[in-house]
Amino acid sequence: MLEGLRTGLLAGFTPDRWQTLFLGLGRFLFTAVVVLIGGAIMLRLGQSFIARALRQRPQGEKYALDNRRLQTLKSLLNSILRYTIVFVGGLVLLDAAGVPVASLIAGAGIVGLAVGFGAQNLVRDIITGFFILLEDQYGIGDYVDVGGVQGLVEDVGLRTTRLRDFAGDIHTIPNGEISRVTNKSRGPRRALVQVVVPYEVDLLEAEQILHKVAAQAQTALPEIVEGPTVLGVSDLGNAQVTFQLLARTKPLSEWKVERELRRRIKLAFDDAGVLPPYPHLIQTVTLKNEE
Repeated sequence: MLEGLRTGLLAGFTPDRWQTLFLGLGRFLFTAVVVLIGGAIMLRLGQSFIARALRQRPQGEKYALDNRRLQTLKSLLNSILRYTIVFVGGLVLLDAAGVPVASLIAGAGIVGLAVGFGAQNLVRDIITGFFILLEDQYGIGDYVDVGGVQGLVEDVGLRTTRLRDFAGDIHTIPNGEISRVTNKSRGPRRALVQVVVPYEVDLLEAEQILHKVAAQAQTALPEIVEGPTVLGVSDLGNAQVTFQLLARTKPLSEWKVERELRRRIKLAFDDAGVLPPYPHLIQTVTLKNEE
């Protein structure tokens, strides 16, 4: 197509050259349609094959993390598939347009050397993404802290990781910039509750109430995997005594358990007549005898 256009511009457009140009344009458009349809079909078939190959494991806690890792792997493989189809389709279209693809590929080494200096970050992002997946550092659905950004992992792509924080904001982080990852979704989490009572309260009675609440919560809250345990008195303040309760929970359940423990403790203290501590003001008045 490009050859016919160039010939027409140099020698003038004759009916034969117009015919040649339109035939070339028609072949190019036909090739473009075939590439688009074929690419869409290949993408759909490839995604279907990836989904079948990485189908979900049987439900159960033992396989929960594996399932999240499979979702991450599926996302990464789909990204590779899309990039590959776009690259191959682009080469086919260039060849149909009359661009010497073989010469481009032959010169790719020289061009790649020049581009490599400007694409170092891209290569680093891709390599880091593969190691993130290979080492199972985190997966889709995990709650992580990446360089000070905390949120749920929504996608691990070939180049970037996407997090959603509690406010709903989306953070897209290049994989190459990830130097430290804190995964808060692996293994039991700690739920720590501090309870303050005034000095006037019988500490033995308060501790018995806490033990009772802990025992009830252990059976009522399926998120708890260990405890709660009453650790005893942890601090003596100006107007209050502080108790601590500790429990081990399932991942991402520590906040729910802490809230529920505080609610149950408040209700139990209300029933027992235990009032919260409050500041005391002691005022001393000295009367002088004036005679």
